[in-house]
Amino acid sequence: MPSILFVCLGNICRSPLAEAALREAARRRDLDLTLDSAGTGDWHAGEPPDPRAVAVAARHGADISGLRARQVTPGDFIRFDHIVALDHDNLENLRRLAPADATARLSLLLDHVPGREGQAVADPWFGAAEGFDVTWAEVTAAAEGLLDGVLKPRR
Repeated sequence: MPSILFVCLGNICRSPLAEAALREAARRRDLDLTLDSAGTGDWHAGEPPDPRAVAVAARHGADISGLRARQVTPGDFIRFDHIVALDHDNLENLRRLAPADATARLSLLLDHVPGREGQAVADPWFGAAEGFDVTWAEVTAAAEGLLDGVLKPRR
């Protein structure tokens, strides 16, 4: 069973939405995955997702209200097969945080969407609620591409 951790800065907007989008995509494909999300920062640890993130997920049939923010730990780099960053800064932070014995594969989420490689998922935190719709669309597209890539047989 593949395991995937999504990582953004505070773990209250983008990464919980990415977790929810992949959970929904996996459910539709009848797949069993281990999924979680975390932040590289700790200032929101223990807090629920932003209410705007909860609302956009709910509009798409996903309940993220029970999630709580947490910070990435060294153990995550061994526990998860894939650690997927939502932007370049967090990918670089993950590379710096990775212990020497890390086994997780690091990637940028939109690298899993043809034509969007190298791009960051829009950060809706400082904007209006509509920005969360843009983020949901991006993480949903990436969820499908990520599943296709993770499920591809290794040679």
